[in-house]
Amino acid sequence: MEANRSFLKSDLWKEFDQLETDQRKQKPRPEVQKPYPDDAELIELVPFEDIRVGTAPLKEVIQRRKSQRFFTEEYLSLEELSFLLWATQGIRETSPDGVRFYRNVPSGGNRHSLETYLSIHRVESLDPGLYRYLPLEHKLLQVKQDKEIALKVSEALMDQEEMKDGKPYIFTRDCAVVFIWTTLPHRTEWRYSLLAHKMIAIDVGHVCQNLYLASVAINAGTCAIGALDRMKMDQVLGVDGEQEFTIYAATVGKVE
Repeated sequence: MEANRSFLKSDLWKEFDQLETDQRKQKPRPEVQKPYPDDAELIELVPFEDIRVGTAPLKEVIQRRKSQRFFTEEYLSLEELSFLLWATQGIRETSPDGVRFYRNVPSGGNRHSLETYLSIHRVESLDPGLYRYLPLEHKLLQVKQDKEIALKVSEALMDQEEMKDGKPYIFTRDCAVVFIWTTLPHRTEWRYSLLAHKMIAIDVGHVCQNLYLASVAINAGTCAIGALDRMKMDQVLGVDGEQEFTIYAATVGKVE
């Protein structure tokens, strides 16, 4: 218990100037995005300047924000998904030297250790399966087409259920899409060493809150999920569980 509280206290900041970080050792800066095969067929998303959804007033969006666990069978449009991805991890500006990328969410030291995977169940023009968002290109990479992806991801999310009309309703399975965030910790460790890990936990909270607000703006709902079988989810995603692993997820779907 005390060790976990020490993580929250993050008392090492007063010693930060003495930490030998990889950045101070002049080791290479980690990539800001995982690579993908040169011959991969990427899926075009709607560019931000062409997005017409998500125009609800901010005050109204904040007032309506809450966790939603009951979803309709309505599909999300590709434009709506594009908006959610842009709102949570989209890049709004690039530095003149092309090294730094500024996103729509804050991250300690602009390190952005997260990758966004999507378990697509009901999105127009997209086959059910596992996808990864590529923020540098604002495109989707299909990791694998899989009609059973909803069952596999829901199982890794502990098949969380509520009662609906007197029957069990597994909202982790029956949503339109699940956002799954992994971290590549070295992106943040490179600059902050032992101080990185609390910052990563804070960062993913920023991302998920943007998802909540953006979902409300398109008349959809979100429910953040911290209780998950991390090893099982890592296996579903195909990540190694050491240099990259799952830390958070959220269901999204249309609501009545």
